[in-house]
Amino acid sequence: MNGHWLLPEHLADVLPAEARRVEELRRSLLDLFRTYGFETVSAPMVEYLDSLLAGAGEDLRLRTFKLVDQLSGRTLGLRADMTPQATRIDAHLLNRQGVTRLCYCGPVLHTRPNGLLASRELLQIGAEIYGYSGFQADLEIIRLAIATLSKAGITNSHLVLCHDGLIQAIINSDSAAVARADEIISLLRDKDLPGISGLADIEGGLLGQTVEALHWLARLNGGVEVLESAREHLPPLPEVTQALQTLEALLAGLDMTSLSIDLADAGQYGYHSGVTFMFYAPNWHDALVRGGRYDNISMAYGRARAATGFSLDLRRLAALLEPAAPVRAVLAPAGYDAELNKSIDKLRDSGEIVVQLLPHECAEHAEFEIDRELANVGGRWIVRPLN
Repeated sequence: MNGHWLLPEHLADVLPAEARRVEELRRSLLDLFRTYGFETVSAPMVEYLDSLLAGAGEDLRLRTFKLVDQLSGRTLGLRADMTPQATRIDAHLLNRQGVTRLCYCGPVLHTRPNGLLASRELLQIGAEIYGYSGFQADLEIIRLAIATLSKAGITNSHLVLCHDGLIQAIINSDSAAVARADEIISLLRDKDLPGISGLADIEGGLLGQTVEALHWLARLNGGVEVLESAREHLPPLPEVTQALQTLEALLAGLDMTSLSIDLADAGQYGYHSGVTFMFYAPNWHDALVRGGRYDNISMAYGRARAATGFSLDLRRLAALLEPAAPVRAVLAPAGYDAELNKSIDKLRDSGEIVVQLLPHECAEHAEFEIDRELANVGGRWIVRPLN
């Protein structure tokens, strides 16, 4: 069998109706971001690997395709996430002293899919705020994420909040925990209480108070009452107290009924530094939107900047929406008549879709509902209903 047209696994073509839906959504969301004061940036698909992965975690390194630059001989990376590129632009190119709001949209490529149903090519759209460390920036980003989903027609999303600074404070209070940080994060995400208990039994194991605190973290998920329980059972470290106060402030500023708190649902250890969040939608198996604070990652580009933001896969978001309906269009006959061309141009300038036939054309227009025609009546070109 000749299968040269087949695509690699977890890659797919996008056909007209879906492509139009994705493109319309892209335009409307970038326009939405602009109303919030975000400036659009664009970065290359390929960069030198050391620049592309500066400050990134191991997960991003594993997801990044590598290749050799034929001009310089250096290793290049195909971007797997646009956030580091926006961070580089803010820290290294714009070099502003105050607050900067940036947004972006572009394709990213993963070496492996994140799940059985996931694609390896995503159309990532996102927004980032740089240069402000207060919770108000986190609140603005979360509100923008809510508005993003609402703009796409998803009004029944569910928000899950966490605070990685709280988790890091507990880990950093115990040198044995610092050495096993990645393992601890994995156990917390899985709510693996026996595994957490086992951390005290190994050679050079964790302190008993650390294991107890991690036990509580794995169980602290639910409604707003979680914060009061956290105050009661977590160690009174200054960073823990501050994290709980930040979450309380966010909750006070959010007008959202469907939300929960999961203090064990950590982001990337060593990457996220504060509030992290995810949005879920009914009948969808994974988070639609992921975001959070990642202060000082820009140190890898020579300047520490507070940062918070979110991103999502636009194609996956579009897949949750109703199929795009055919668009009304006008059918014009073949020909080179000057008055006919003027009439077609006038209709297109007014926003109408005009499909002009080619000589002897027999085509299918599934994207369009052709319900009118441009016809010559008494020497004048007029639009009339199509029989």
